[in-house]
Amino acid sequence: MEWNRSTLARTIDHTLLKPDARAEAIRTLCEEAVRHHFYSVCVHSGWVAYCREQLLGSDVRISAVCGFPHGANGSEVKAYEAAQSVKWGAAEIDMVLPIGMLLDHRFTEVEADIRQVVAAVEGQAVVKVILETGYLNSELIRAGCRLAEQAGAGFVKTSTGFGPGGATAEVVRLMRESVSSSMGVKASGGVRDAATAIAMLEAGATRIGTSSGIAIVSGLQGMEDY
Repeated sequence: MEWNRSTLARTIDHTLLKPDARAEAIRTLCEEAVRHHFYSVCVHSGWVAYCREQLLGSDVRISAVCGFPHGANGSEVKAYEAAQSVKWGAAEIDMVLPIGMLLDHRFTEVEADIRQVVAAVEGQAVVKVILETGYLNSELIRAGCRLAEQAGAGFVKTSTGFGPGGATAEVVRLMRESVSSSMGVKASGGVRDAATAIAMLEAGATRIGTSSGIAIVSGLQGMEDY
């Protein structure tokens, strides 16, 4: 595929998840997303209603994180947070699966956790499941991807950006191979420039989660179109 500023921008979830983010920074995030035509802004659930106000009349969607960043919340808590985020205006939910349970090979419980969130927003929002791959070996990455798809999620996602490591082309390729073609793959964590973003997309990602969206699309100006 040939990548240019416009096509690359539409793969980006423009992200601000710092705990000390204030209203001015969130407003700027939304203004940047509109100006650069990013796919969505990705924020904590508490900022969703504010983002909805800022993005009124634009085609920029809102992605809200859920059970973030550790995934250790009770399933009912995650489901409630997801449902509330949708009520406030989110179109996508980026949930963290229960990492410890996955590491313990408690696959039935992991799937049930994801399924409860999916059911809470069914028909209203797409669920992206964050695996936090820096904690996982290849076997568990494959298992997490399989469980997410079985539970009805729409995407699998590499990382929160708060755990060990981040997205790599190798991991993205493994995730792409572990799900069907109807599933999205989101590369997130350490994607800060155009070359890295394109490497993730060419490895099989369909979405990029980053706080460096402007640097990524601006970086194409110094590169040949892909």
